[in-house]
Amino acid sequence: MSNQQQNDRDFPEHIADALNYIEELKLSGEHKKSIEEAEKLLCSDPDCVSALEEIADNYVSLDDFKRAEKACNRALNLNQKSYTANYILGFITSQKQDWPKAIDYLKKSNDLHSNNPEILRCLGWALFNNKKRTQGIVILERALNLDPENSLTLCDLGICYLQTKNFEKSVELLKQAMEIDPDNKRIQDCYMAAKGFKDRYTDMKSGKTVAK
Repeated sequence: MSNQQQNDRDFPEHIADALNYIEELKLSGEHKKSIEEAEKLLCSDPDCVSALEEIADNYVSLDDFKRAEKACNRALNLNQKSYTANYILGFITSQKQDWPKAIDYLKKSNDLHSNNPEILRCLGWALFNNKKRTQGIVILERALNLDPENSLTLCDLGICYLQTKNFEKSVELLKQAMEIDPDNKRIQDCYMAAKGFKDRYTDMKSGKTVAK
């Protein structure tokens, strides 16, 4: 979910190597091992914000939001300009459906690191769910334009269009999402729901009686 805050050249070689190894472990799904290595790095460099960001990111993958929040807050105490920590806190508060708080974090993250499709996806979703539907859809469309093959963005945008009763667009987007990620249950369920609404709406327009 997160990217290293700085390029490797900004770190001493031994820290850059350690961060690369931590990232590799995370990407391979070895989240506990990645956390262990990040904690080792913190023992030698307690102010390493990137290590804290990696710990938070791994804990999110493990659905341990409490520990993820703790790592993010520690990172922000060291560096208020950590876009990754702000993003992760925004993501966590979105999961809790605390939309205003999520928007604050995600806007900060976007200000610090603009045009990141994942930050924009989460920001657009939070805005839409906080009754700013048009603004949310515009930002989600921007996220999709930056990353057209992102099944999560396609799904979120498809749900938004479903809720605004643009059934044609909803089905189109969710179908694309399902082609990219056919095993995703959420996408499957949303596609079937959108298709059902679209079919019923088409039948109503054509004057057909919809069987109960």
